[in-house]
Amino acid sequence: MKEMAIKSTIMEAQMDELTETERSLIELAIEGTNRSYAPYSNFHVGAAILLENGTTFIGCNQENAAFPAGICAERSAIFAAGAQYPDQPVVMLAITARGKDGELIDEPASPCGTCRQVIIETETRFNHHVRILLYGRKRTYVLDGIKELMPLSFTEF
Repeated sequence: MKEMAIKSTIMEAQMDELTETERSLIELAIEGTNRSYAPYSNFHVGAAILLENGTTFIGCNQENAAFPAGICAERSAIFAAGAQYPDQPVVMLAITARGKDGELIDEPASPCGTCRQVIIETETRFNHHVRILLYGRKRTYVLDGIKELMPLSFTEF
C-alpha cells in the first residue's frame, strides 16, 4: 500500500485585493441572498456567475417542504444560464450566505457535493475552468477551478 498526498491550492483575499469584476460578482451573490427562500434552514445562499460573453446570472437557494425538491443557489444560477446561453462557458462563480441572524456569514461557505459535481460538469462541458469566489465577511477564498475542492472528481477533465 502506498500513501498519496493530494494538494489543493486556495488563495485567501480581502475585498480590496480582488478585481473590480470579482467584487461586482460578489455583490451580485450578496443580492442573491436576499432573494433566497429558506424557511426551513434559515441559511440564505446567493450565487452569481459570469459567462464568457459578459452576461451575469444571480441564483439563490429555494427550499421546499418536500425535501429534496428545492435547489441550491449555485445550481439555480448555472442552470438558468445554461437555459438562456447554452453555448457560453461560465468563467467565474461567486457564492455567499446569510445565517439565521440575517447577517452575512463571517467565513466563506463552500458548495455542497451535488453543486460541486454540477460545476465539474460545467467545466468539462466547456473545457474551461471556473474561477470560484467563496465570500465571507472576514475573508474570501479564491479557487482556480472546482478541482481544488474536489480533486478526485467523477470526470475525465
